[in-house]
Amino acid sequence: VLAIAVHFCITLPLILLLLGRVNPLAWAKAMWPALITAFSTSSSSATLPVTMRTVKDGGGASNRVSSFCLPLGATINMDGTALYECMGVIFLAQYYSVAAGFEITLVIQLTVVITALLASIGAAGIPSAGLVMMLTILNALNLPTEAVILLLAVDRPLDMLRTATNVWSDTTCAAVVSRSEGETGLAGAIESGSEAVPGEK
Repeated sequence: VLAIAVHFCITLPLILLLLGRVNPLAWAKAMWPALITAFSTSSSSATLPVTMRTVKDGGGASNRVSSFCLPLGATINMDGTALYECMGVIFLAQYYSVAAGFEITLVIQLTVVITALLASIGAAGIPSAGLVMMLTILNALNLPTEAVILLLAVDRPLDMLRTATNVWSDTTCAAVVSRSEGETGLAGAIESGSEAVPGEK
């Protein structure tokens, strides 16, 4: 939860501010319908129509940018899922290091990070998909795949948080791409030291 909070509240807002030249608080306020839908459904695919409408109508991005960035992001841009898989597998590896003498070396930790990144790209935008993809990483480390049962009790609330993070990341990407394409009128856009009004051209 702390890792997701840092990414959600610090990393992505800094990207919005520095690369997108957008006020993160104003953008978050405009993206609220998509974020709350993602949190309640735990599915970035189910949230996609709401995200696209929110980015266009509330965020002021063009249909061209939102139609490209958001479906692609809902498929491969899974920041929260990648974080969860890394943390979850390291937690299970630590458990087995005590229970079965499994050694967690630096190479194993790097393997977890790289495999989690690749697995998150292929994860479906449905509830608990990250838990299923975690089996791939456990297999790569020769850890028992039934270890994921240990995470079932906390998976649902974490799924809600990581899905909201995934959608927040997708909308951040749309804002940055919109700015790089020279679009104006984004919600909270910082123009010459002042914020533009959403929808202003």
